[in-house]
Amino acid sequence: MDPLQVVLIVLAVAGVWAVVELALMLRRTRGVVDSLDKTVEQVTSTIEEARPVVAKLDGVVDELQPAVAQIEPLLKQATVAVEALSADLVEVNGVLRDVSAVSGAASTASNAVTGIVDGATEKVHKLLGKTRMPEKTLIERASSDQLAAEQAPQEEPVRASEEAACAEEPRHYFTYAASEESGNE
Repeated sequence: MDPLQVVLIVLAVAGVWAVVELALMLRRTRGVVDSLDKTVEQVTSTIEEARPVVAKLDGVVDELQPAVAQIEPLLKQATVAVEALSADLVEVNGVLRDVSAVSGAASTASNAVTGIVDGATEKVHKLLGKTRMPEKTLIERASSDQLAAEQAPQEEPVRASEEAACAEEPRHYFTYAASEESGNE
């Protein structure tokens, strides 16, 4: 066999092999193209189904535009209201400080008047020759009454001991003597 014939046979076999490969590749390509066609059809149908939804969303967005336009003025009004409330709270704080100062001054004045009245009463008692026995103030009376009320539900022996303690407390009586020599008891 001639080398030219061998080369021609090898070229013929290579050509047949190339044609077979080309046919196999075209067959696979046809399958891919068919699959791609199906995918495109599915995408197209999905887009067709999505168009009404998109149209509805456009309508909703169009309906929301007036509401969105009203939000900004509402936010401005809310800001103004919050600022006014802050200013009012500052004023209330100032008023409360003034009330506190006035009540403190009233308390001081009340204490001063009480001191003056107590001093005047003491002077009158000295002038008349009577000694004043220390009396319980209203606050002391209220606290002792409250203490007694809190301890009332306790057992009987505790109540009896409290009554005994009260009985032991000396009682003070004011007597008015005809002369200064008899004095107070």
